[in-house]
Amino acid sequence: MSWTDDRVTVLKKLWGEGKTAAEIAKELGEGVTRNAVIGKAHRLKLSSRVSPIQQNTKKVKSEARPPMPRRSNKKIPIFKGKELQMEDLRDKMCRWPNGDPQTADFSFCGCDTVEGLPYCNDHAQIAYQITSRSRELNAKDFASDAGAPQDLEVKTASA
Repeated sequence: MSWTDDRVTVLKKLWGEGKTAAEIAKELGEGVTRNAVIGKAHRLKLSSRVSPIQQNTKKVKSEARPPMPRRSNKKIPIFKGKELQMEDLRDKMCRWPNGDPQTADFSFCGCDTVEGLPYCNDHAQIAYQITSRSRELNAKDFASDAGAPQDLEVKTASA
């Protein structure tokens, strides 16, 4: 396929009318592809046009939607609980870790747990985020996945 003066003239005319590259290629026929039209228009430095895909992107304002509240960047005090060491933890005590395990001030919360969860109410709210606004946090939703404590196999390291 070669670009004759007649084809270039037709290309310029149809391009100016706002025809798509595919429509121009179909009009020119004889092996002219959409990509050939785009390439020739680019080489001729014809005016660039808005993509047909981008023409219909006007934002439609939704009716009566209240604005979303912004999250504040305020630092929320971290609840540390009783700050117990691992050897002081007992059954039904919150296992929420405080700090870096490699530092000397590392501890666990140690407060009373929510039935069926390893955490107290404050730490369960952090650990188990609610995905739907209509649902409330329910410990029974999580307890069935974990199994009962007596079902878990506890391994100890030998010295």
